[in-house]
Amino acid sequence: MKLYGALLSPYVRKVALVAAEKGLDWTMVLANPGGEDAAFRQASPFGKIPAIDDDGFLLADSSAIVTYLEAKCPSPALLPAEPQVRGRAVWFDEFADTIYFAAGIKVLFHRLVGPKLLKRPYDEAVALQGEAELPPILAYLESVAPPEGWLVGEPFSLADIAVASVLRTLAAVGWGPDRARYPATATWYARVAARPAWQHVAAIEDARRR
Repeated sequence: MKLYGALLSPYVRKVALVAAEKGLDWTMVLANPGGEDAAFRQASPFGKIPAIDDDGFLLADSSAIVTYLEAKCPSPALLPAEPQVRGRAVWFDEFADTIYFAAGIKVLFHRLVGPKLLKRPYDEAVALQGEAELPPILAYLESVAPPEGWLVGEPFSLADIAVASVLRTLAAVGWGPDRARYPATATWYARVAARPAWQHVAAIEDARRR
């Protein structure tokens, strides 16, 4: 499976982690949002990342891709079968995508991606706005981070992947796990980061940054 995007994106990393947890073979193909590469645009007509090409099956959007991979390879399950637990897992995925990273991307883009990677104009006021939005989000996460196990109990799920992926991305701009302020979150994150699939994807990401 070809995975288009960049692993700095929590959405792209989420797909890579799901594939790795399921033991699926995947290859990273670098693509930036809005990129004009023809193969990428076939998979993602609006230029959004991530996108995949799975033996000719083309699909964009991390949630759509994860749903596809879960159906294609149901074991190990990353969306729990029990209805309430599954609902909570989907909630955390949505929280990560549309609440947590919606605030964090303001910092990430205007402190790192825009000025340093894409050489585009940036706005420090927007970064400061994002920083003002993050503390209550992190306080919520601290209140639900479990002392043992995973965000929705057992088993490990998409909830853990999605939220931890945002934490790793925001570490690039100084908003990673902070054990002094958010000890429960940092302890839970360390458990996620110790998983073999996480370490495999992180090693690929780190190698690409060198």
